[in-house]
Amino acid sequence: MEHAYGLYTHIQANKRRSIALLIGLFFLVYVMLFAGALAAEAFMGDASLNYLIARARHDFLVALPWATLGTVAWIFIAYKFHQSMIDAITGASEVTRREEPRLWNLLENLCISRGIPMPKLKVAEDEALNAFASGLNPKQYSVTVTRGLMQSLSDAELESVLGHELTHIRNGDVRMLVIAVVIAGVISFFGELVFRIFFYSGSGWRRRDGDGERRGSGGALPALLIALALVAIAWFLSVVIRFALSRRREFLADAGSVELTKNPDAMISALRKIEGRGDLQRANSAVMEMCVDNPRHDFADLFDTHPPIDARVGALVKFAGGHDPGPLALPPPGEEEAPAESEGEAPGGGPWSEPEQPAQPSPWGAPAPAPAAAPQSKPFLPERPPIDLGGTSPPTGGPWGPRRDG
Repeated sequence: MEHAYGLYTHIQANKRRSIALLIGLFFLVYVMLFAGALAAEAFMGDASLNYLIARARHDFLVALPWATLGTVAWIFIAYKFHQSMIDAITGASEVTRREEPRLWNLLENLCISRGIPMPKLKVAEDEALNAFASGLNPKQYSVTVTRGLMQSLSDAELESVLGHELTHIRNGDVRMLVIAVVIAGVISFFGELVFRIFFYSGSGWRRRDGDGERRGSGGALPALLIALALVAIAWFLSVVIRFALSRRREFLADAGSVELTKNPDAMISALRKIEGRGDLQRANSAVMEMCVDNPRHDFADLFDTHPPIDARVGALVKFAGGHDPGPLALPPPGEEEAPAESEGEAPGGGPWSEPEQPAQPSPWGAPAPAPAAAPQSKPFLPERPPIDLGGTSPPTGGPWGPRRDG
């Protein structure tokens, strides 16, 4: 397994892929635009296929500047407001050291140990066990952790998850994922637009053609089929782009976390606890792709965005020397184990439940009685031999003064 954290070649490759993704985004948008123009021309009149393609090409060139401006605007909106949209979807909010000292200190220590600027720290009030990083530049980077993850993981396990997300930031995976999500959004928008044109206008086209009101060279139907094929190809390529970026980066992020924490067992036990418990009900598929684990499965694992937990744990055992405890059972929500009593403190009612009171010095120099002894009914006086006063009044100086004869 490669050590991902600080891996120069991997980071540079991600930067090149990010640029390629942006170029690919415009290419797919233009493909969708031409498909829409071709479908519109087919609905407007049944002519020869060559004529419809020529008309669609003309429409495409006319709409090209507007489509480019729209795509640029989409990218700008995603660049400025994607984090706000993600927070709105997941219900996450930024926290401070005062609000979450445990989580803050773990993340800060990891950042200090490697000289990394500390990202924003956010907590999502969700019982699922998951975390993700997001952002497109150092000022936007943030790490979001669910409340369920904080409550279920030990400090060492939580530190490993934070190291996993920091590795994603360092390696540029987060930037690539956000760009891929933008691509998916644009392609979905244009794809839905073309399909709406097809279904809402296609029924009318078929009806008029049946009435004999529209005649031509029979090129409309092939043009529509070509348009639908282009839309399907563009959509499939956008899906492949998104999913092709996911599997290997998770192995690298696991390795980067181990390199940061020097604790493969903590990373393994964290993955075992997260396994099957990370589904954020409010999050869409785009957000789930950014998480530590995505339990949602598609097409018999063909389009899964994350490798199976068993595969990730197996890699850590093989290459990092960790130990796999196997699947771990957690108590159901609301039935967490009671916190253990502090070490050295016995339960109430035992012999050590109340500390012993320190002995108080006696005014006569003798030790005071034990606190458990019953109080004396009369003041305690030391025993002294009787004094012979010879039938006279006590001499001056008190009963213990020196005796004077005569």
